[in-house]
Amino acid sequence: MKVVLSPNPYRDRGLRAAQAAEKILRNVGVETAMCLPFLLEGSNLEFPKHIQFKDTQEELKNADMLVCFGGDGTILHAAKDANAHKVPILGVNLGSVGFMAELEQSELSMLSKLAAGKYTIESRMMLDVAVRRDGKVLFNDIALNDAALTKGAVARVVDLEVYGDKVMIANFSADGVIVSTPTGSTAYSMSAGGPIVEPTAENMIVTPICPHALSARSIVLGRERTVSIKMGKQSRKTAYLSVDGGKAFRLGSGDVVELKMSSSKTRLVRVTGRSFYDILSQKLGGAKA
Repeated sequence: MKVVLSPNPYRDRGLRAAQAAEKILRNVGVETAMCLPFLLEGSNLEFPKHIQFKDTQEELKNADMLVCFGGDGTILHAAKDANAHKVPILGVNLGSVGFMAELEQSELSMLSKLAAGKYTIESRMMLDVAVRRDGKVLFNDIALNDAALTKGAVARVVDLEVYGDKVMIANFSADGVIVSTPTGSTAYSMSAGGPIVEPTAENMIVTPICPHALSARSIVLGRERTVSIKMGKQSRKTAYLSVDGGKAFRLGSGDVVELKMSSSKTRLVRVTGRSFYDILSQKLGGAKA
C-alpha cells in the first residue's frame, strides 16, 4: 500500500503532524511519499532538512490514498489533484472546524488501520461549473463544496434569475446566490440560511444571500437538474463567481453561470466510524451545559 502525505505548511508548522503520521504508517509497512503541492512562491518557511519532498502528480499516479493535513480548504484543494488520479482522500484536521476531515491530530494512531484495510470509502457528489457569454464558455471548474455568485465590494445588490432546466424557479435582488452540494451544505450555504443535507445525498442546493424578497428561500433540486443563473443586464453592476472559495472570476452583464452534477466524485476515507450526526453535533453543536 502506498500513501501520499500532503501537509499544509501554514497549518502544520515544522510538519510535525505529517512526520508523526509518516512514522505510524511506515511502522505498519505502508510506503509513504511526502509532497508539498501548493507551497507559495517567496515563502520563508523552513522545513526539516532530512525530509525529501516528491512531486505530487507523479506520486499520485500509483498511490492508494492521499492523506492531507489542514482545514477544509486544504481538503478542497487536495480533492482536485486526487480526483484526477481517482485516489481517495483522508483529511487530518489542523484547522478550526475541519468538517470534512476524518481525524483530529490527537487521533493519528488510527492511521495504522489503513494497512489492515480497516476503512471505508464515502463518495461525495461534485458540481461542474461553467460561465457562458454569447454561447461561448469563458470559465469552467469543478466544485466539491459550492459555487458562490456574489456582488462586488462596492456594488449594491445584484438582480438574479435562477433557472432549473431552463424553467425559471426564482428571481430576486440579493447580495448573491450559492449553489452547493450536500457536502457544502454545512459551509457558506448554511451560514446564509440554507438547509443541512446529508453529505452522501445527491442534490443541488440553491441559497440566496441576503435577498431583498420575502419569497426568496433555499431550494433543493434533484441531481439530474441543470441550474442556470443569469445576472440582470445592467452594465453598472459587477458580480464575481468563486468555486470552493477559490480565485474569483469577474462576471459581465448577461453572463450565464451553469451548474450540474459532475461525473467526477470525491472519495473520502473513513476510519473512525463516526456518523454524520456525531460530526454535526461535535463541530456545530455550540456550547453545552
